[in-house]
Amino acid sequence: MSDHETWLGLQKPAKPLVRAGIFLGIGLGGFFDGIVVHQILQWHHMLSAVTDTTIISVLRLNVMVDGFFHVVTYVFTILGIILLWRAWQQHDVPASGRALFGSVILGWGVFNVVEGIIDHHLLGIHHVWPAGPGSVLLWDAAFLVWGVLFIIGGYAIVRRAVSPASGRDREQSARGEQEREEIG
Repeated sequence: MSDHETWLGLQKPAKPLVRAGIFLGIGLGGFFDGIVVHQILQWHHMLSAVTDTTIISVLRLNVMVDGFFHVVTYVFTILGIILLWRAWQQHDVPASGRALFGSVILGWGVFNVVEGIIDHHLLGIHHVWPAGPGSVLLWDAAFLVWGVLFIIGGYAIVRRAVSPASGRDREQSARGEQEREEIG
């Protein structure tokens, strides 16, 4: 493979690592949303904009749907771990913790943007904090902005770690290969 081949402006060998990080980020972003916003802060549940959560049977339905949401985030996290394991087995993939961290942040941003557009705006099944200060639209927009900032910031971290112009990635890849040989 040529040193000049790229994928989204990154060295092509970094693709498996970045893909794994994105899946992990989607899963972790979903877990954060479900655990912190749905359960701890209780700002909303999955169907809270279309149901009356003050009725116990409806609250149970929302908790169950929140559980299905967690199953999906769990699947993304497991897929991310599997993809990371496979990436780690490939000797040409750069062993870059910074690229993995950046791609997880990028994936979390993807989760926020996709979930925000679909659930908050298109389907309208819930909103970020309907009882909070300010308008519902403000909180929903802030959630999307947070997601876009995570995508931009995560990509910037990954790009610095494994761009074709970066010398660190080759050095880290060689170090990672040496460590894998010592372990395996």
